[in-house]
Amino acid sequence: MSSLSVRIDEAGVVVLTIDNAPVNVMTVEVFIELAAEFERLANDESVRAVIIRSANPEWFIAHFDVDAILGFPVDRPEATELNAFHRMCESLRTMPKPTIAEIDGRVGGGGSELALSCDMRFASPAAVFNQPEVALGILPGGSGTVRLPRLVGRSRALEAILGCDDIDAATAERWGWVNRVLPADELTPFVDRLAARIASYPAHAVAAAKARVIAVDGALTDDLLAEGNAFNATLSDAGTQAAMRRFMELGGQTPDGERRLGALAGEIAASRQVPPVTGQSPT
Repeated sequence: MSSLSVRIDEAGVVVLTIDNAPVNVMTVEVFIELAAEFERLANDESVRAVIIRSANPEWFIAHFDVDAILGFPVDRPEATELNAFHRMCESLRTMPKPTIAEIDGRVGGGGSELALSCDMRFASPAAVFNQPEVALGILPGGSGTVRLPRLVGRSRALEAILGCDDIDAATAERWGWVNRVLPADELTPFVDRLAARIASYPAHAVAAAKARVIAVDGALTDDLLAEGNAFNATLSDAGTQAAMRRFMELGGQTPDGERRLGALAGEIAASRQVPPVTGQSPT
């Protein structure tokens, strides 16, 4: 059974809705569906704009499936081509039509990276953002270390990525993580109106304007490759496996655990702390 629903209106606006209860974890199956759908939409000339939203008001996408990451091979050779997740995210950034993430609730990890890859992000006051990977012994390996600094700056990106704590919607808006925060009852109407407005303009002009704006990002391939290889390198560390298993033990990927993801990330770290050595400090 599909976890995605896709509809297109007469103006060419596509609404892709994610529904993978209970917390919209991006399982491998959901990822495969998303990647195939984004590729199709990118190449469909009848599509003029793409909106991504969730059927679950508490979660946009919690994050990528940690159970699946635990099963990733730990001895991969260094990659010379973008991995499938990076290609999926790049399709959102580079397709010749606008991509808009509508975020009402929590978004973290790979879900956050998917949203970061969209052209625009709009959120409700209930939205919460988190990059929890470092607490799990890995790093944001789906483009987070490449995209987030470009949006919010080096220092704020490091606060989010290294701190692994929740970032509220107001802070995300102030940092530039999202375009704007709108009252919950205004969010969907605003996004729908904006997408319809853009879809009404000549498609060639929209595509050309988007291409020139994203060119300012510069070439991302080398940075994405380096990020992917750095992510793979973390998987072989015994501490990574232990941290991810501890995450699951503490309630990761359950509604109760995911509602307090920032606190849970801190608890993983606390459970791995080594007592300080007593005695004279070295001089």
